[in-house]
Amino acid sequence: MTSTLSQASDEASSEASGDHGQEEHGDYRMFGLATFLIADAMTFAGFFAAYLTFKAVNPLPAGAIFELELPLPILNTVLLLVSSATFHKAGQAIRQGDHGRCRRWLLISAGLGIAFLVSQMVEYFTLPFGLTDNLYASTFYAATGFHGLHVTLGALMILIVWWQARPEGGRITAEDHFPLEAAELYWHFVDGIWVVLFVILYLL
Repeated sequence: MTSTLSQASDEASSEASGDHGQEEHGDYRMFGLATFLIADAMTFAGFFAAYLTFKAVNPLPAGAIFELELPLPILNTVLLLVSSATFHKAGQAIRQGDHGRCRRWLLISAGLGIAFLVSQMVEYFTLPFGLTDNLYASTFYAATGFHGLHVTLGALMILIVWWQARPEGGRITAEDHFPLEAAELYWHFVDGIWVVLFVILYLL
């Protein structure tokens, strides 16, 4: 009788241990990324607040702010907004298991991001002020340059995801496409930040 009870106790302990070993933890990767992006947005908020506060409390003297041309910034805005749409198309394609279409949309998205960077460099070379001319110039270059760094990283992410989404040997599938979702969220964040930058630096 004692032996039977001992055996039953061992089996119960084994089952309990097995259940514990098979316990699955929730997937908090996207939550972690969203938290990081919120923290990153605070850095941009610092640029916005510093510029707007200085402009409100200490109006810049005549000639300290140059009138900026709008064609290139508008083009850049269109490029990023379209790239968000094409990235979304890539996500839809991979959920349908269409790797070829997904990769085509990803390449288009990366190309639009690179076109944005080229356009921004063209603008830098044609601006009538330099990095250290005054506080306005320094803020302009710091904010747009920091954003440009984010676009560069985002374009690299898209190309990495493009490689991972290949039909043979790629890790991104219709069932498991977290890398693509994470890169897409980051890209939408970068696009949203640019819209705010565009309004503050070019329109206000």
